Amino acid sequence: MSYAGSYVALITPFTKGQVDEKQLRSLVDFQIENGTNGIVPCGTTGEAATMSEDEQFRVIGIVIDQVRGRVPVIAGTGTNDTAKTSKYTKHAKELGANAALIVTPYYNKPTAEGQYQHYRAITEATDLPIVLYNVPGRTAINMAPETVVRLSMIRTIVAIKEASGSIDQSSQIVNETAADFDVLSGDDSLTLPIMSVGGKGVISVVANVAPKPMAEMTAAFLSGDAARARDIHLRVFDLCRAMFLDNNPIAVKTAAGLLGLCSDEVRLPLTAMGEGNRKKLAEVLAACSYTHPVGAR
Repeated sequence: MSYAGSYVALITPFTKGQVDEKQLRSLVDFQIENGTNGIVPCGTTGEAATMSEDEQFRVIGIVIDQVRGRVPVIAGTGTNDTAKTSKYTKHAKELGANAALIVTPYYNKPTAEGQYQHYRAITEATDLPIVLYNVPGRTAINMAPETVVRLSMIRTIVAIKEASGSIDQSSQIVNETAADFDVLSGDDSLTLPIMSVGGKGVISVVANVAPKPMAEMTAAFLSGDAARARDIHLRVFDLCRAMFLDNNPIAVKTAAGLLGLCSDEVRLPLTAMGEGNRKKLAEVLAACSYTHPVGAR
């Protein structure tokens, strides 16, 4: 299976501290109706770090149930504990996930060899396809291209979400891995640049509130229409940047609340967006031709 196009790093809606299952199902349908190529629950944007094990499995299960096979589901199962990550990944397969998104171990700061052995141990525990996730701004370690290349030789490691912010790093990974190993951007504003050097798409934050342009941009570039892809990229650029007015997912959840998609509630230790940034975000949403309140769609 090729992992190409726009995959949404899905937010998890909360109401009074609990997962809002009705809103979650609505978000899944909103994504599919607007062309999103795949759903990624329980990643950073989904606040998996503050979910209980039961909650995480429940969210993954609800998403799979609501998707009903219409698009792939890549379940976030990564932790900084190899045994726990293996357990979560095996359970995601049992629930029916198509693949697992597994972040590099955070806090522990493993060496390159430790990173390799972490992922290898997970592939020995389950044959579910694995998408690596490199996000040094969150984990305090970078997964070097040489490690990615080495891991790509394991049959069930099929792609990477590359969020180092380095086009050079993405270029090296594309250049030194096999053609069937897919590189997906982990930074919305770098999606088109990464695709220009051989990336296949994005696992997107901004797609939570603007799924259609991200799907259309990636599809345009993959079909050879670079001019259209560039036009869409420039039209959503300010919106992409606005998603990081505050720490993710504070801004995107605030945007979802402003647009009436779901509650803007986040879990501690995250807190609500301050009024100054909230005003800036509202102005960007109003100026973007792709974002409209639910009732105005």
